[in-house]
Amino acid sequence: MKDALMRRIEADRALLIEFLQRFVRCRTPNPPGDTLAAARFVEQTLEQRGIAYQTVAPAADRPNYIASFDTGRPGKHLVLNGHIDVFPVESEAGWTRDPWGAELVDGRIYGRGACDMRCGTTASIFTYLYLHELREHLHGRLTLTVVSDEENYGPPGMLYLMKHHREQVLGDVCLNGEPSSPYSVRFGEKGPLWVRMRTTARGGHGAFVHVSPSALQAAIDAIAELQDLPNRIPVEEAPDLARALDEATPDLERAYGKGAAKVIRSLTVNIGRLQGGVKVNMIPAACEFDADIRVPNCADHEAVLAEVRAIAARHGAEMEILTASPPNWREPYHELMDIVRDNAALLRPGLVPARVVSPGGTDARLWRLNGVPAVVYGPSPHGMGSVDEFVSVDEFMHVVKSHVLSAWDYLSRPRAG
Repeated sequence: MKDALMRRIEADRALLIEFLQRFVRCRTPNPPGDTLAAARFVEQTLEQRGIAYQTVAPAADRPNYIASFDTGRPGKHLVLNGHIDVFPVESEAGWTRDPWGAELVDGRIYGRGACDMRCGTTASIFTYLYLHELREHLHGRLTLTVVSDEENYGPPGMLYLMKHHREQVLGDVCLNGEPSSPYSVRFGEKGPLWVRMRTTARGGHGAFVHVSPSALQAAIDAIAELQDLPNRIPVEEAPDLARALDEATPDLERAYGKGAAKVIRSLTVNIGRLQGGVKVNMIPAACEFDADIRVPNCADHEAVLAEVRAIAARHGAEMEILTASPPNWREPYHELMDIVRDNAALLRPGLVPARVVSPGGTDARLWRLNGVPAVVYGPSPHGMGSVDEFVSVDEFMHVVKSHVLSAWDYLSRPRAG
C-alpha cells in the first residue's frame, strides 16, 4: 500500500504543484489577517472531493476548518494541522520574483507563504484526502485542522478551536508541516515572550541635559539589562531533552546555520523595534521599543517574566505583554517521531532527520501545552519572513509524501484503542 501511495502522489505531481501555486497566490498577509481568499480556496478543494467539513469563524474574516472521519475500528486519533495566514510583504524591494506570483523557476516555487506554510498545509490537506479514500484500511480517527491567525498567535485561530472544540481537535498526537528542513523533525519549541516598553521624561533642549533625563537613554539602559537576561536565568535540561539535542547538534547547524545548536538551548533577546526622539537637539521625552525574548525549555518562564517586569520598574518604563507562551516539548522518542524519521529515510536514503526543538513558535505548541505530543516536519525555511521566500519542488514533494506515508503507518496499525 505504501508503494501504491507513493506512485499515486508521484502521478499527482503536476496537480500538487498547481495546487500549491494557486494556494500561494491567495493573498492573506497577517497583519491585517484577513484569510478569506485562502479560506475559499480550501473550501472549494474539500467540496470538490466530497469532504464534509465544519467552519468555525469567531472572526468572520479569518475562518477555521475541521474535517474528521472515524474508521469505526479501535485506534489512535491523529490530528493534522496547518495555517492559511502568512507574513506580510513589507516591501517588494529586494524580491526578484513577484511575492504573490508563485512563479516556478529552476525547480523552486517563489512567493510569500511558499514555505511558511502553504507547503505544509498542502501536505496536511492531501494527507487527509488520500487517507479518506483508504479509510476502510485504517484504524482510529483522522482529523484535519486548517486555521487562521497563527502568525500573531491570535485568539480566533487554533487557540479558539483548542478552547471550544477540544474534544474534536486534541487527539492523541498532532502532525504539522511548518518549516523545519528535511534534516530535522521537531518535538518542542522555545517560548516566545514579546514585550513593549515605553519610557517618558520631561524633555528639553539638547544643550541643557541637566534639566531632564532622556527617555531614549532610559530605554537603552533597560535594553542593556534585557540583553543580560541569558546570564541571569538558569537552564537545567531534562535527561531526554538533553540527549535528543546532543544527538541533533550537527543537524541543527546544517538546518539553521552555524550557532543554531547553542541558540536553541539558550535564552535569547532581540530588540525588534526602537522609536524615540524627534530632533537631534532635543532631549527625547518619549521612547518605545519591542523586545522578542525566547525562553528555552527547562528555563522558568515565570521567573523570566518576573525579571522583565523588574527591569521595566527599575527604569520607570510602562510595560505591555504582546505575547507570552511557555516553552514546550513532549516525548522526543515518540512513535510518530520514529515513523516520520523512517519515512524520510525511505524517501531519501541516508537522510535521518534529527530530533530537535524549534527556535520559533507554531500552533503545535497548543497540543504540547495540553499534554499531547506534536511532531513538526516541513521544508527548509528559505526566505521565511524575508525576501524571495521559496520552496523547492523536491522538498515540497518530499514533505507531502512523508506526511501521507507517516499518517498511513500510524493509523494502519491495529491497536487496542
